[in-house]
Amino acid sequence: MSSKINLLICLFILHLCAAASVRGRKIGIYEIKKGDFSVKITNYGASIISVFLPDKHGKIGDVVLGYDTIKEYKNDTSYFGAALGRVANRIGGAQFTLNGTHYKLVANEGVNMLHGGLKGFSKVVWKVSKYVRHGPSPYITLTYYSADGEEGFPGDVLVSVTYALKDPYKLSVVFKARALNKATPINLSHHPYWNIGGHNTGDVLSQVLQIYASHITPLDNQHIPTGEISPVKNTPYDFLKPHKVGSRINKIQNGYDINYALDSSKKMKPVAIVYDKKSGRVMDIKATAPGVQFYTANFVINTKGKGGYVYQPHSALCLETQGFPDAVNHPNFPSTIVTPGKTNVHSVLYTFSIKKY
Repeated sequence: MSSKINLLICLFILHLCAAASVRGRKIGIYEIKKGDFSVKITNYGASIISVFLPDKHGKIGDVVLGYDTIKEYKNDTSYFGAALGRVANRIGGAQFTLNGTHYKLVANEGVNMLHGGLKGFSKVVWKVSKYVRHGPSPYITLTYYSADGEEGFPGDVLVSVTYALKDPYKLSVVFKARALNKATPINLSHHPYWNIGGHNTGDVLSQVLQIYASHITPLDNQHIPTGEISPVKNTPYDFLKPHKVGSRINKIQNGYDINYALDSSKKMKPVAIVYDKKSGRVMDIKATAPGVQFYTANFVINTKGKGGYVYQPHSALCLETQGFPDAVNHPNFPSTIVTPGKTNVHSVLYTFSIKKY
C-alpha cells in the first residue's frame, strides 16, 4: 500500500512541476544544420518551420510551408509542421471505451476529435531536453508531460520527439510515448506540408508520387473511417505506380485526404516517394507506422505564409505516417493502445536526393 501511495505522491509532484514549467517555459526557434542541409524547429507544438536543401542547380530552397512568426503558429488552424497527439487524426464522436470504462474526449471538429483536441500536442510548449546544433550528428530532443485527463484521455504520459540530421540529406524523426499508470490510446505523428519544389513555387499537382499501399480506409461523411479496408485498384487513390499528384485529383471532392494501409510487414516500411522535375528534388519516406495520411492541402486558402507568399489549395502535400484513424473504435485496425510501463515508438526517415535529368 505504501508503495502505491508513494507512486501517487510522485505523480502529483511531477504534475505540479510540469504545469509550472510549462507556464514559465520560453518559446524559441532552434536550428540543426549539416552543411547546406538545415532544419528549424520551434518548441511551440514541436513544429518543423523550415527545411532547407539544394536543388539540382545547387540553389538552396525551403521545402515546407509555414509562417514567419510564432504568433502566426499560435493562431494556425492548419497544423503547419506540428507534432500531433495524444492521438493524431480523428476519433469518431470524440469517445471510446477501454477496459470497460467509457471516455468522453474534447471535441474540436463538430462532434469528433481531431489531432488530440483543442489543446493537442500541437498547441503546447515543449521542453528542450537536448540540443546539438552542429557537428556530425546534429539533433534536438523535445519532451512533454501529458497529464491524466488531458483532453479527456486516461493516464499520465511522457512524450518525446527527436529531430536529427543524418548523412546524406536525411532527416530522422523519432516519437516516443510512455504510458505511466493507465492504458491509453497513443498515435503520435506530425504534419509538415511538403512542397519539394519550394514552399513558394505554387501547387504540387505536377509532382510525381508513389505510395506503397494497395488499400485505404474509406470514410463516412464526417471523415471517420467506416471500418472497411478497401483496395485502391481501379480508383483515383492508386499510387502503387508513380503518378502526378494532379492526374486524377478532379475525381475526388476537394482533393486527397485519406489513410493508406501500408503493404510492408517490415519494421521500417517504405511509405512513399515524391519527385519534383523542375527542382530535381526527390523525397523518400520510410516509417514504422502501419498507415500514412495523404492530404493535398485542400483547405489551405489565401493563407499568408513565409515571406508574405500566399498559399492556396494543393500548394503542398502531407504524408503523415500514423496508426489508423479512429483505431480505438475499430477492433480490426492495428491497436494504438499502450499499457502502463510500455513505450510506443514511431520512427520516420526522410531521405532527400537529386535527379539531374
